[in-house]
Amino acid sequence: MATTELTGTDRYTVISVDGHAGAAIGAYRPYLASRWHAEFDAWADAYVNPFADLLAPTAYRNWDSDRRIAETESNGVVAEVLFPNTVPPFFAQGNLTALEPTADDYERRWAGVQAHNRWLADFCAAAPGRRAGCAQVFLNDLDDTLAEVRWAKEHMDVFGGILLPNVPPNSTVLPLWDPHYEPLWDLCEELDVVCNIHAGSGLPDFGDQEAARAIMLIELAWYAHRAVWHLIFGGVLERHPDLRVVLTEQGTGWIPRGLDTLDWFHRRITHGGAAEAVFFGAAAKQMSLTPTEYFQRNFWVGASFLRPSESEVRYEVGIERIMWGADYPHSEGSYPYTTEALRAAFAPVPPAETRMMVETTAAGVYGFDLASLRTIGDRVGPTVADVAQPLDPADYPTDSTCNAFDHEQVIKAW
Repeated sequence: MATTELTGTDRYTVISVDGHAGAAIGAYRPYLASRWHAEFDAWADAYVNPFADLLAPTAYRNWDSDRRIAETESNGVVAEVLFPNTVPPFFAQGNLTALEPTADDYERRWAGVQAHNRWLADFCAAAPGRRAGCAQVFLNDLDDTLAEVRWAKEHMDVFGGILLPNVPPNSTVLPLWDPHYEPLWDLCEELDVVCNIHAGSGLPDFGDQEAARAIMLIELAWYAHRAVWHLIFGGVLERHPDLRVVLTEQGTGWIPRGLDTLDWFHRRITHGGAAEAVFFGAAAKQMSLTPTEYFQRNFWVGASFLRPSESEVRYEVGIERIMWGADYPHSEGSYPYTTEALRAAFAPVPPAETRMMVETTAAGVYGFDLASLRTIGDRVGPTVADVAQPLDPADYPTDSTCNAFDHEQVIKAW
């Protein structure tokens, strides 16, 4: 695409790479095979939803297509990549942080995942070209996984790829670096399927104590980060140079120092006579690139949110790697202050770089037709001049819990 200099009256065609959607519990029933209906009815009648946002009057934002379009457009967002949010059949909790299924409940949980994916395909079809659905898969049965990837690729209008399950420690499921998954990486490369790793994946069972819940929040992103070094040092990206991995809602500021740390380990276990090289270096010696080089080739960042402090390290991360996300309809999302969130992150940023991070990179990674979307963006998107207007922290919305408006800006370690 030819680049042109942007003027203040031009509008950004904002693509959010972090949206969440799902059906109300009862609406999943038609997407289940009839043999599950009686068991589903009993489960749904007994289920007590613990999530306040799914009991609030605004829960419709997860599944009401027309109202969702109206609200996101009113905030200048033209298209979304959609991750799950509600509770699918036979789950104890929402998809993102759900523990992996056991052998005993795999079949029914898999039926629930498939019901969500089929609902999601219809939800995306209700707004052609504007929603990229991320299909959820499990890794318990690789044949099921491969079949579901093929189904989703065929049936999603814009396919957002798979929500890759990050394997927790001491799991009965094999870790991501295991050669068992070679057919999955082969297929994702062949079909150009994005592997999305969203915050919340790969969590162990922390239990229900008050302290455990706090620790889970603190470690939420770190457990998702683990997939980065598992895929790099496990040789997956060496064997699959065209595999594309997106790290969503895990922060951005941790990446420069995180890559420095991985490069340090790589040097220690591949060079010289260090004990680390003797005992731990066999796998790393098969790597033709440094961890940073793998990141620059294979990874992108779904930045919800790109806070002002993180925007300052965009060159260390790579502006061509960063994609902005609104996290609608979560309470920590930018709605209804998306323009203000964009101002907080991008006011000092050259418009050409902002355009890359809010529209063009996401369109390329996820396969949106940007020319078509721009007809909408030219109508509803925020103007270049609007986004370039600095937002004083004193003017941060007081009724927003979006961390784009943190008054204490820090570069988080993870």
